[in-house]
Amino acid sequence: MKILILGGTTEASALAGALAEREVPALFSYAGRVATPKPQPLPTRVGGFGGVAGLADFLAEHGITHLVDATHPFAERMSQNAVAAARRAGIHLIALTRPPWVPQAGDHWTSVADIEAAVAALAGPPERILLAIGRQHLAAFAAQPRHHYLLRLVDAPEAPPPLPHHRVILDRGPFTLEGDLALLREHGIQRIVCKNAGGGGAVAKLSAARELGLPVVMIERPALPSRYEVHSVEDVLACLAHDTDRGV
Repeated sequence: MKILILGGTTEASALAGALAEREVPALFSYAGRVATPKPQPLPTRVGGFGGVAGLADFLAEHGITHLVDATHPFAERMSQNAVAAARRAGIHLIALTRPPWVPQAGDHWTSVADIEAAVAALAGPPERILLAIGRQHLAAFAAQPRHHYLLRLVDAPEAPPPLPHHRVILDRGPFTLEGDLALLREHGIQRIVCKNAGGGGAVAKLSAARELGLPVVMIERPALPSRYEVHSVEDVLACLAHDTDRGV
């Protein structure tokens, strides 16, 4: 048995620790989108694979028997490639993913399908908006230039975002309710735009929005091919143990 973890999430790091502790042969892969990725207790590679064919070749070359997709829920292309490459290589794929957030009493969410729909949802008078979507899609919001955007990012953008009114804050989760309440109040935030990433590391902004009565534009997850999904490290370990018992 040899595992390849497609990582970048808290869950991926927790799985890496569990496999290392149990001395299960495994590799860890980062996409390379964060400047200073978290060190892992497993042999680690950084960068893309070259599409489905490149990933399938990597799986075969390194004798991988199980591929664990523990990427961000919005890493759509990587997750699609993982499904196709695992099928091509004839190996097991396990998706370790967080359950999505669901609205609670007191929430004021507008659910949208994608970034384009989120931009359209901001039609209206100028507001102060917390844009918590990462670096990749900031330019899309230039179509709504009258707003003031507070951008909370892990790494500084490579070029200034094309948003006439914005401020960048560099910070890395997990975040706290107290901290996010203070952030929203300090910057006079009137609306939040975020992705439905799930998990506990970034949920504080939603709890803070609920407490302050702020509306949230929630970008829902992309549709992915059918795959076997679990929601905890323990579930992954149980799947691996079951396959070991079967001699896989």
